[in-house]
Amino acid sequence: MGHNENVSYFAAVFAQTPQGWVGAEALIAEAEHVDDIADLMREAAVESYGDPVVLLVEQDDDWFAVVRLDGEDEPRAFVSTVREDGLGSLFQQLVGEVPDGDAGGDPALLEDLGLDPKQLGDLGERAIPGDALLTIAEQAGFGEEFDRLRD
Repeated sequence: MGHNENVSYFAAVFAQTPQGWVGAEALIAEAEHVDDIADLMREAAVESYGDPVVLLVEQDDDWFAVVRLDGEDEPRAFVSTVREDGLGSLFQQLVGEVPDGDAGGDPALLEDLGLDPKQLGDLGERAIPGDALLTIAEQAGFGEEFDRLRD
């Protein structure tokens, strides 16, 4: 699977610790399968005390994805616009059979962190992906960490 060098993406993993949320950039361009993403999230969470771990991704202001991992469970995801190529195909594996260009996955995946499912769906439809991720991070409680990594 060749990656287009012109594709710019932002990806960061956020893990909840007793001291608050900790964020780290995630190098997902190396990932080829959805298991690679789960492994990457678990590695990021090693420093923390576990759950949940949240991965935020956006590519070229075209789409964003939110992935959540709890312990040994399968990752759950919400993808604003499913794409069948490049990085998008990785996240398509997480949301199942969704037509190219549609939103997919579980908009309720961060509900317990304060992110209303309807709001997440609306962000997917209306917001620029980078802005959507900031809103998601702020709502879920790690806006400062997101800002720090995004700059």
